[in-house]
Amino acid sequence: MKHISLFKYGLTVLFFICATLSFAQNTPFTGKVIDENNQPLPGAVVRIKGTETATATDVNGGFRLNSSQQAIVITVSFVGYDVAEKSLVANQPLTIQIQPNSKSLSEVVVVGYGTSKKSDLTGAVTNLGTKDLNPGPITNPLQQLSGRAAGVTITQTGSEPGASPSVRIRGITSLIGGNDPLVVVDGVQGNMDLLKQVPPSEIESVDILKDASATAIYGSRGAPGVIIVTTKKNKAGKTSVEYTANASVDVLTRQLKELNATQWWEQAQLYNVPASANHGSSTDWAGLLTQTGSTQNHTLAFGGGADKFSYRASVTGILQTGTVINSNYKNYIGRIQATQKALDDRLTLTMNLNSGINDSNFSPNSVGRAAFSSNLYNNVYVARPTDPVLNPDGSYYTDPNVFQYINPYAVANTIINKGHEDNLFGTLRADLQLTKGLTADWFGSWRRINGNSGYYLPAMSTVATAVDNKGIANINNYHTDEKLNDISLNYKTDFGKHHLDAVAVYEYQIQSYNGNFAQAKGFINDIATYNALQLGDITKVTPGDFSSYKNDRKLVSYIGRVNYSYNNRYLLTASFRRDGSSVFGVNHKWGDFPSASLAWRVDQESFMKNQRIFSTLKLRGGYGITGNQQGLFPQGSIPLVGSAPPVFFGGELISNFIASQNANSDLRWETRKQTNLGVDFGLFNDRLLGSVDVYTATTSNLLFGYSVPQPPFPYGSIQANVGSMVNKGLEVTLSYQVIKNNTTTLTLAGNATLLKNKVLNLSGSINGVPLNTNYVPRGGNSYLIEGYPVGVFNIIKHLGKDATNSETVVDQDGNGIIDQGDRSPDRVIAGQALPKYTFGFTPSFSYKNFDASMVWRGSGGNKIYNAIRANLSYFENLGKANVLQSAVPLGLFHSQYGSDLWLEDGSFIRWENLNLGYRITMPNSKYISSIRFSVTGNNLLLITKYSGADPELPTDGNNTTGIDNGIYPRTRVVALGLNVVFK
Repeated sequence: MKHISLFKYGLTVLFFICATLSFAQNTPFTGKVIDENNQPLPGAVVRIKGTETATATDVNGGFRLNSSQQAIVITVSFVGYDVAEKSLVANQPLTIQIQPNSKSLSEVVVVGYGTSKKSDLTGAVTNLGTKDLNPGPITNPLQQLSGRAAGVTITQTGSEPGASPSVRIRGITSLIGGNDPLVVVDGVQGNMDLLKQVPPSEIESVDILKDASATAIYGSRGAPGVIIVTTKKNKAGKTSVEYTANASVDVLTRQLKELNATQWWEQAQLYNVPASANHGSSTDWAGLLTQTGSTQNHTLAFGGGADKFSYRASVTGILQTGTVINSNYKNYIGRIQATQKALDDRLTLTMNLNSGINDSNFSPNSVGRAAFSSNLYNNVYVARPTDPVLNPDGSYYTDPNVFQYINPYAVANTIINKGHEDNLFGTLRADLQLTKGLTADWFGSWRRINGNSGYYLPAMSTVATAVDNKGIANINNYHTDEKLNDISLNYKTDFGKHHLDAVAVYEYQIQSYNGNFAQAKGFINDIATYNALQLGDITKVTPGDFSSYKNDRKLVSYIGRVNYSYNNRYLLTASFRRDGSSVFGVNHKWGDFPSASLAWRVDQESFMKNQRIFSTLKLRGGYGITGNQQGLFPQGSIPLVGSAPPVFFGGELISNFIASQNANSDLRWETRKQTNLGVDFGLFNDRLLGSVDVYTATTSNLLFGYSVPQPPFPYGSIQANVGSMVNKGLEVTLSYQVIKNNTTTLTLAGNATLLKNKVLNLSGSINGVPLNTNYVPRGGNSYLIEGYPVGVFNIIKHLGKDATNSETVVDQDGNGIIDQGDRSPDRVIAGQALPKYTFGFTPSFSYKNFDASMVWRGSGGNKIYNAIRANLSYFENLGKANVLQSAVPLGLFHSQYGSDLWLEDGSFIRWENLNLGYRITMPNSKYISSIRFSVTGNNLLLITKYSGADPELPTDGNNTTGIDNGIYPRTRVVALGLNVVFK
């Protein structure tokens, strides 16, 4: 019996122990993982620390783990996010929020025809993530890059609605061959106008390829640099709905100060202006033509998907009202991106469809009198303040005693200058994994642009040409069709300490353009404007009043690139591209563009293990050749004829033609050879990050329009490859995390660039005919001169004024004659139009849910020829126009020179951007995950010695570089922003 009782008791205890163990093993630990926007994060790995027990979160971010313990420690990891470590108690669900890893976000960089880890880069590439882009009421993505990247100059000239900034990467690369970088948006290659189809708030990252070792993969289109834009995509299994908005008030800042009515009459009496020129009014022309502007950005983005499918779509509206009356801009963008996996995830299909509609009302440009022509706004400086706006009968006032008098208010209210453009591009990419490491890819894109503009200049505008012709109307239609196909093989493998990544690409591009222009004059009324040209007077038709065109260009490319690394320390990138283009002469259709670069990750060496200064250290060096065909028309190498005024022969008018272009069978690629040396470093556990690049880039076979003798040439100029130019530069980028903890970060970042440009040669020969071109005038006393930068000022020096208040200048050679010829010994070199240095300072701060950022930027070492001030500073014009207040102390009545009196320092520092934001998370809300409010200011402060309206002028290298002929007013912007993330 005792044995039986013991057995029973033993079974009871054993059963109790087993039940307890069984219960302990099934103790549940549950929770939910969310991202920085409080959105569920499916696919995150949740692991019990120190064990192999792990699970992945479901589509709602939920997870469940079992453990025999009553409390456990877990780690949560997800690609691109910091690893989170939390303690869990049984039967007590926990919501865990993980934060993006800023270093991981920028770890993968998009390069030509592929991606690369940032640590593996061997060329000069700048990567900017979403948090690095300038916030606020943005109308063009380039504005988001301003001040952010060394060697990248973003120039916004004026604030006309819809006007795009210009961008130069490492300076001017060409004279007429084009200086705009290639833009690549989700694989679609295009010109700068492609950026108008990119919603600013939908940009995930921007990668800027700067040196030839990085850009040579784009061959003939990569010489001026490459900007690669990657838009946001949705994560598989995750839904998202987000609304982003900005609304701003845009006000005028600096303006030129002209004489008011009282001051004008005081000066008029001193200079014996007849009383008949004073019409007794006190008109504020600038006030009449300006208003408070506004800018609005609205974007609704949403996405979702299952395990093998994801999509993201967005609708964007950009609405801008200008500070000059009757000027505005509207841009509507719709896009959808979808990704589908198939064949056991071996096949990935990615589709992108983007559509945009642009509508613009432009302020009239190039209006005025024979003595002064500029945009509409700058004509307010010419208008006399004593002139009335309207006649007693309500018509616009004009003065018949003033030659080509215009009424600026009449121009603003009567001239119609509209533009409309429809944009559409679509892409399809198929990536098929053939075997382990080997992938075959196909990519196709198709882009179409249909645009038209209408211009109507009525007689009531008071513009002389409109009055003489009883109104002028024209319509311009244009169509662009661009197709691109590429087929590639990509192979990646690791063997031992070696890593190899190779790609081979065949690419075919075709671009077609066609359009027509028609103009009519002589209208009996203004009812139809430009919408019924047939109502014009047919007897007023002249050559050039109607035209049409159609042309195309083709580009075929063979591309290869190899990335190799050994032991994750020694890196090599080599590429070769062979391009064939239809735009060149029959003797030089093809061009070869090789590149190679090396990098040494010094921080990975064993001798660096025991030091605690450098956490990252990489040395880079590269060389490459790129080509350029921008600026050349599709038929640029063949002889062309154009229309000429008809001739009267045999009693009737006969159509006439004239040579309009010379043939050049040797027209070839403009080439740019660039050498780059760089170092990337991180100190103190990457608290201090930086990079330094030194480069030399020489452009040879320089494309330019050279003057040629007639005969033997039928036309007086020819596009040819003669001459060379060099850019040398130093770029520095630094970023220091002053504070970094769980609640607070403070980062001080900035960049600086030194740039030296020089024209090496402008001489050569065409078909045995010598071309000795030098001292080429570019306008405003700027020149192309061998041995000097593009746009160097070669100018007469101001001395003073004589007894008649006429300007006197320095007679440099003392011969008693002031020679104003291009090669005159009386001219002196007095500065350059291109800045010698640029810089940006971009600090940022965050504390819990509050964040702040700033952008300061500037440039210097350049001069500006203030042409508008020169035009408005001579008192001989006072009876028929106004002058600036600054003209009074000068007291100049007349001048026959364009001297350095009007040459000014163009250096400036601008407080470009300030953004303050606060995010409110709403975990208890059923529909809203978070709300962020922000305040943004743009162009808050300008520090400069320049006396003009704004020192920021185009640096394109063309004839207007460094010349201020008047700009659309620059505005100061204050905006409120809202971002709502829905659950």
